[in-house]
Amino acid sequence: MSSTHVSLHTHLVFSTKDRVPSIHAEVRERVHAYLGGVVRGLNGVPLEIGGTADHVHLLVGLKATHCIADVLRVGKGDSSRWIHDELRMPKFEWQEGYGAFAVSASNVAAVREYVRNQEQHHRKRSFQDEYREFLLKHEIEFDERYLW
Repeated sequence: MSSTHVSLHTHLVFSTKDRVPSIHAEVRERVHAYLGGVVRGLNGVPLEIGGTADHVHLLVGLKATHCIADVLRVGKGDSSRWIHDELRMPKFEWQEGYGAFAVSASNVAAVREYVRNQEQHHRKRSFQDEYREFLLKHEIEFDERYLW
């Protein structure tokens, strides 16, 4: 082929440290917008960003040259500094780990809707149950002792 064609949609999930509910409703939209800006700054495409007080979901379009670990390192680091400085939350921290799940182009609309409706979704299901379900659905082996 004379050119490269890539469709890399990824659903990223990560939590505040110890799942402390520190992304309060009054700042949540700003945090999500900032995360979207970080993704754009890395030449990715933020398709949808949502979450609750203790975790975020990002549906992003990435390029073949992106390294997921680098995208998360920069995204979490930059947003954490911004949250400390701009939102005056000096004790805020993201957890060290994350989940990254491939999304087929045919499933992007459904995942967007899922990410958009996190508040409603978590009225019925805990973050822990949700995350376990992602791991099982994507056939990712895990040891419960190291999830939280």
